[in-house]
Amino acid sequence: MNNAQTAIRTIYFSIIGNTSLALIKGLAGFFGNSFALIADAIESTTDIFSSLLVLFGLKYAKKPADENHPYGHGKIEPLITFLVVAFLVTSATIIAYESIQNIQTPHETPKAWTLIVLGGIILWKEISFRIVIKKSKETNSTSLKAEAWHHRSDAITSVMAFLGISIAIIFGKGYEAADDWAALLASFFILYNSYLIFRPALGEIMDENLHDDLMMEIREKSLEVQGILGTEKCFIRKAGMKYQVDLHAIVNGEISVKEGHHIAHRLKDYLQHEIPNLEHILIHIEPK
Repeated sequence: MNNAQTAIRTIYFSIIGNTSLALIKGLAGFFGNSFALIADAIESTTDIFSSLLVLFGLKYAKKPADENHPYGHGKIEPLITFLVVAFLVTSATIIAYESIQNIQTPHETPKAWTLIVLGGIILWKEISFRIVIKKSKETNSTSLKAEAWHHRSDAITSVMAFLGISIAIIFGKGYEAADDWAALLASFFILYNSYLIFRPALGEIMDENLHDDLMMEIREKSLEVQGILGTEKCFIRKAGMKYQVDLHAIVNGEISVKEGHHIAHRLKDYLQHEIPNLEHILIHIEPK
């Protein structure tokens, strides 16, 4: 199974999980008098739509290069990540607004059994985060990483809800709004995580130089090719799950143009074989 197929299967896992949890949280929050749980359900609902966006992006990124997109369609991934961040910011804003409204409105203390529901949700979301973040590293997918942090944000929201409901139940009258304060605090955590997701995607769109380890590996592997005496410039940019490389390779200045051409092709083929994540490689030959 290739990286794209692995990423798509992982997103289906997220969609099924988020749909189930949105229903569980919404029902538990309604019948258990907990807005923190309802806020959790709101976030899970936005997660479903953001997961569908990620799924679309991953499938679109699989399209092969064509006349209008000679470097492929991988740049759709950070663009989709921006939309996922927009969903996160929107859900955080809604949760914050509703929390403030509920803090100002007297209501009943949440039911104790909602803590059991939340405990199960926190465990499941943390497991989901670990599964998806592992797959994002395996596939080198920016949008899958954003999806993983969606799960972690959801887990944080649930932890805040658990603490708020616990305070409301333990201290009783006068502390009914503790879970609303918890939901408000969770909205700030979601906003912070939104930034953590947004920043790497912005760097990818801007072709920011964030690939020092890969650059070192490319330089080391290049020296293993017969005829390569060294390397000079090495520019790397990320497109989807793959990398595009511009490399200046140093060869003996006394050889023919034809021999230099063959060495460049050998180097390109060798790098793509040794580092499968490299897609487009442009080799520029420098004479020594």
